[in-house]
Amino acid sequence: GEMTLVFGLALLVVYLVLVAQFESTLTPAVVMMTVPLGVFGGLLGLWLTGQEMSIYSQIGMIMLIGMVTKNGILIVEFINQLRQRGEGFEAAIINGSVRRLRPILMTSLTAIIGAVPLMLSMGAGYESRMAVGTVVFFGLSLATLVTLLLVPAIYHLIARHAGMTGARDQQVNAALASKGDPQPSSTKAPVP
Repeated sequence: GEMTLVFGLALLVVYLVLVAQFESTLTPAVVMMTVPLGVFGGLLGLWLTGQEMSIYSQIGMIMLIGMVTKNGILIVEFINQLRQRGEGFEAAIINGSVRRLRPILMTSLTAIIGAVPLMLSMGAGYESRMAVGTVVFFGLSLATLVTLLLVPAIYHLIARHAGMTGARDQQVNAALASKGDPQPSSTKAPVP
């Protein structure tokens, strides 16, 4: 009951911050689709290690929301930047995903490796550290691997469905050119 409310509020706050950052409602939806992957990975980790859901694993789940959305933000933000620079729709998705691969893997692996000592901890109060470490390790591992493929694919599908591909960019540039803008190709193209 109460934890479900807290979890829902955390998701809402993250979504609203992303809406403000991207000035769009579609782009944050793409990023937020990675959250269920992280939660599933965290729950899978608890099940595989024979642990039960506790307040500490729930705290780990909330931590996971921020960690998992970070990867999606890195990919989507870079794709948007490439599109604003005039790169084609599909080329921006491919190049943005490839260029963000290394930074995403580096930051995610750092967090995943940092969770290992928590998972393997012993001594007084080890249950709390183990629960957080397990959720972060398994949740971030699964979400990172799937996010690298899923976010670009979902971005492509949603942008195509919303009509925000290269054809739309050309329409905006043509409209700006007719208003006397000296450099229509350098204008910000709308992104989902």
